[in-house]
Amino acid sequence: MSSNQEIVARDLSVLWHPCTQMKDHEHLPLIPIRRGDGVWLEDFDGNRYIDAVSSWWVNILGHGNPRINRAVHEQLDKLEHVILAGFTHEPVVALSEQLVAMTPPGLDRVFYADNGSSGIEVALKMSFHYWQNMGHTRKQRFVTLGNSYHGETLAALAVGDVALYKSTYKPLLMDVFTAPSPDCYHRAEGESWEAYCRRQFVEMKKILAEHHEEICAVIVEPLVQCAGNMRMYHPVYLKLLREACDKYGVHLIADEIAVGFGRTGTLFACEQAGITPDFLALSKALTGGYLPLCAVLTRNEIYQAFYDDYNTMRAFLHSHSFTGNPLACAAALATLEIFETDNLIERNRELAAHMSRALERFNDHPHVAEVRQTGMIAAVEMVKDKRTREPYDWQERRGLRVYQHALKHQALLRPLGNVTYFMPPYVITPEQIDHLADVAWEGINLATKD
Repeated sequence: MSSNQEIVARDLSVLWHPCTQMKDHEHLPLIPIRRGDGVWLEDFDGNRYIDAVSSWWVNILGHGNPRINRAVHEQLDKLEHVILAGFTHEPVVALSEQLVAMTPPGLDRVFYADNGSSGIEVALKMSFHYWQNMGHTRKQRFVTLGNSYHGETLAALAVGDVALYKSTYKPLLMDVFTAPSPDCYHRAEGESWEAYCRRQFVEMKKILAEHHEEICAVIVEPLVQCAGNMRMYHPVYLKLLREACDKYGVHLIADEIAVGFGRTGTLFACEQAGITPDFLALSKALTGGYLPLCAVLTRNEIYQAFYDDYNTMRAFLHSHSFTGNPLACAAALATLEIFETDNLIERNRELAAHMSRALERFNDHPHVAEVRQTGMIAAVEMVKDKRTREPYDWQERRGLRVYQHALKHQALLRPLGNVTYFMPPYVITPEQIDHLADVAWEGINLATKD
């Protein structure tokens, strides 16, 4: 049987890994995974790790989930793939019906892409194209939030605002309006999350009031800016934004790729503001983390703007080879069935409450500025000075020290800079949450020793 050392040597001779400075692996060993089971990942030497980040936020129901396995196996025996232009198949129809039924009211049409970034491209193009079809040809720009992230294809990068990913490619990107983030980490002492978000919305409203005639849409990550250090905000911001978009004739794109399907305590984050966006992008957890798939839901009103004779050239001629792949749809259908039968949202609330209790002690840590949580997402932010919130120099890579400590203690806690976060599969137990909290506490203590 292969060993860790053998797999790593083969890997480093041929692979280029994502979001990685490959030279790091001269001293930071790769972890080759042989199998997964529930919250656990196991390497070729028999070491195990609790997947506290759900393998980049996708695996919500555990590795090797038998019900999803069975659904994919059954579909594999029938149809692995077929072109979705001019053809269709039962899994994609059934999945579309279910998504329309379960998402916020008014989202009646589903367009599929292969992954989250591609789905954002769909939503951006569809919004722009809608306004062109409607004769509003001046509408050519988008509004995004500071500290936002929507993917790494060029249009998705353009509407993001995390310099780490964006700055190198700036010359290639379209120009956008950027409104201040409602990220509540920056609220004044004693100021509530709601009050801060209302205050932050003033600048967004000003942008819409002054430039709505040239704006197609506003794009946001509802409630949690995940790649932006898991920064969080109050639902009132979404409510105010929906009202302003309606007032000024601008689309609202909700990127729930990371936060959808129960992560924030409700099935979709938009529910907590009682709003329906004009476009809703869903991916990651959609298939239980099994296969890449993105669904972009929109309104019939938008669909109808493209519905015409072919020779009018109003069709949305956007495509992906694997659009609506039957295997991915089968995995998604099995995932949605588990939500329906297993009362996951209520169980998640219990797990989230336990996570909150397990992380309480971090509030008093001398090098923790904030512990924040929205549903099944929690984050602990390390700082050099608790009183002033002066951050550690990013070049010190303190979060990496937590990561390395965790790997030695059966935990995968991949940091975002100096932020240690928890975004585990929903099959995690309270005892496993306690273990993660203990490991993170020890890791942060080690990381903040000078």
